[in-house]
Amino acid sequence: MEFKQLVDTAEKWCSGNPFDLIFAEEVDERRLDFYAEPGISFYVLCPDGMTGGGDSFHVWSESEDCLPFLQLAQDYISSCGNKTLLEVLEKVFRSFRPLLGLPDIDDDTYEQYHADVEEEAETDHQQMGVSQQ
Repeated sequence: MEFKQLVDTAEKWCSGNPFDLIFAEEVDERRLDFYAEPGISFYVLCPDGMTGGGDSFHVWSESEDCLPFLQLAQDYISSCGNKTLLEVLEKVFRSFRPLLGLPDIDDDTYEQYHADVEEEAETDHQQMGVSQQ
């Protein structure tokens, strides 16, 4: 994808969340830098199919506080299949939700599911008790 299209995609993505695209550099790294308050920063290195460069995106942060939150996005990128810039940015945004003071959208679903599973397990356990005769 042309770098200009990647920049346009990144700017459009930023319009719907707290991040700003603060730097875009095509010459050496095809790098997009993002920033949001309170001091959350990361960058994306974009693949360059034209020159035979890397074939997948790479996300990183120079902030030690942000790096652990990027693990989910890094795992996602390295999983099977090609990812789009928008998919990568959405995964990064989801990873940073706790730092941004936003609720983690998966927490409620997980906790509700987890509670249902525990309740079912207890019911099954009672029914499958060993007879003591």
